[in-house]
Amino acid sequence: MLTALLAVAALVAIPGPARAATAGDVVSAQPTTVYLLPGKVLEVPVNAWHVLYRSTSATGAANTVSGTLLVPKSAYPAGARPIIGYAVGTHGLGDQCAPSVSMREGREAELALISLFLLKGFAVAVTDYEGLGTPGQHTYMAGISQGHAVLDSIRAATRIPAAGLSARAPVAVMGYSQGGASAGWAAQLQPSYAPELRLRGVAAGGVPADLRDVALHLDGSPNFGLAAAAGVGLDAAYPELDLEADLNERGRALLADAADDCVGELGKLAGLRFADLTTRDLLNQPKWVARMNENRLGALPPRVPMFLYHARGDEIIPHAVGAELRAEYCAAGVTTRWASLPAQNHVAGAVEGGPLAIEWLTLRLLGLPALSDC
Repeated sequence: MLTALLAVAALVAIPGPARAATAGDVVSAQPTTVYLLPGKVLEVPVNAWHVLYRSTSATGAANTVSGTLLVPKSAYPAGARPIIGYAVGTHGLGDQCAPSVSMREGREAELALISLFLLKGFAVAVTDYEGLGTPGQHTYMAGISQGHAVLDSIRAATRIPAAGLSARAPVAVMGYSQGGASAGWAAQLQPSYAPELRLRGVAAGGVPADLRDVALHLDGSPNFGLAAAAGVGLDAAYPELDLEADLNERGRALLADAADDCVGELGKLAGLRFADLTTRDLLNQPKWVARMNENRLGALPPRVPMFLYHARGDEIIPHAVGAELRAEYCAAGVTTRWASLPAQNHVAGAVEGGPLAIEWLTLRLLGLPALSDC
């Protein structure tokens, strides 16, 4: 009998094969501190973690992404605490631009909106996106990668035991500009990529839904640096694009210099055109057209209510681009709420539309039905 018991004990002690890593798995979660102002002034009174988690690239490869999870210290009074996947707007291409860095240094402007969610008792997961805060080039404006990163940041949030979040919690996603594209892609990908998430609604503002249309609009404009950065980001996501091979000497020098710039530094490319930097017409090359079309929002209808908002005077992402996305979602039967804002520039659109989006999402998380204005 003793021999038999020892044999059973030995079998129990033998470790089985390790479970394969899956998207949303946590690699590490280190406590961090978040500040509202530079100089470590005004600490945000939340429990926060700097998180490394598994995700998926635009081409389906496994990768590791960083982000920040913020959870209010007070108990949530009504069931499972809701989780917001917050997708930030353009921060830049260098690791020092990542929102996880700017939050702990007190220079993250979007904390003003994030804090409105925290005040409601919601947890907020903020992804840095692929290659921003982790090794490799940031895949800026590769929407599929960005959508994966948002969804997996929510998954990761539920897998940090100290955070006390439930995998069955109601979930919402919000983003503006680059974040608007990321939120839109999270909505479109969720049914197939993360069907277990209890997604209740998505708010996306200032959405660059059609990358080619936006690039044509920015060509030669004061904000051309954003279009050039998107070229760098797509090239990082899809190596076959081989951007460097199509650059002239000036283009190689300028884009190499900009490869680790934050958004405020991209202004040095103001007024340039793609033709000034390249030897070929990139925007009409079949390989570029194919990848831009692949990352164009609208073809895959979300299954959750959408709140779309856009400034009528948006100088960076034309109002017509956002309106076209709304029309495509409406035609596909998506419950869509549209806000055409009087704001006269891109940043003002975020300021005007952000609080509207937060209140709309709050109602979805509380279980109230959404109305469409299609």
